[in-house]
Amino acid sequence: MSRHSNNVAVSSNHQRIGQEHEISFQPIATLTLNDQVVQILRDAILTGKLTPGMRLNETRLARELHMSRIPLREALHRLEEQGLVVSVPRRGRFVVSLTEEEVQKVNSLRLILETEALILCRARLGPNEDAQLAKLVYRWEENIKGMVPAKAAELDLQIHRTIWNFSGNEYLAKSLTSLTVPLFAYRVIRKLNVERKRWGENTHLPLLEFVQGKSQESAKEIMLRHLRFGWDDPERFSSVVVGDQPKL
Repeated sequence: MSRHSNNVAVSSNHQRIGQEHEISFQPIATLTLNDQVVQILRDAILTGKLTPGMRLNETRLARELHMSRIPLREALHRLEEQGLVVSVPRRGRFVVSLTEEEVQKVNSLRLILETEALILCRARLGPNEDAQLAKLVYRWEENIKGMVPAKAAELDLQIHRTIWNFSGNEYLAKSLTSLTVPLFAYRVIRKLNVERKRWGENTHLPLLEFVQGKSQESAKEIMLRHLRFGWDDPERFSSVVVGDQPKL
């Protein structure tokens, strides 16, 4: 099939994909080939048809989607950028999967780095930046309980990325993006669908009020409380909260 083809045929019958896993894909509207494949695979991951940790065999996927491996590889690369797929050297690509310990370690680093980002954002926040961030936060507060998990996670990450970008330190923003994208994606797959009520009660208003200079709490206190909304013991591997020795 040509790389520039505008259509991709998708079987409506249960067939094998990945490793020993029965998958049924539904036909979708005409899009560019790359966009259509990304959408199909992304939906399969977020709905659990492709489960966390599953190896994504390019040959089988290409056969299942009736397409060549070149556009498929491009689609998988885009899913890597979204954090839904991870590449393991000499083993291939897999649906993102994190252990609880890995989640805690990532959050312990977030506590340190996002605390710094909040402080820097507060020092540099101007009227335009304030308006841009406030618009995102208020969209979250007004719509979160009615959002589908994937859209909610996208907005959640967008709010945090905006704060990181307004820190003025592009290396800090890049580090946080690289560190957290798999975590946000993992949460959609494994957390949001079973903990939606708890997650929907989270708020970004304390973060906004801090960078606006309206809060008397420290950035560390605000960030820790924010992380605790969605995760258990996020500071476990950090000495920032527990003293000189992490609580291992």
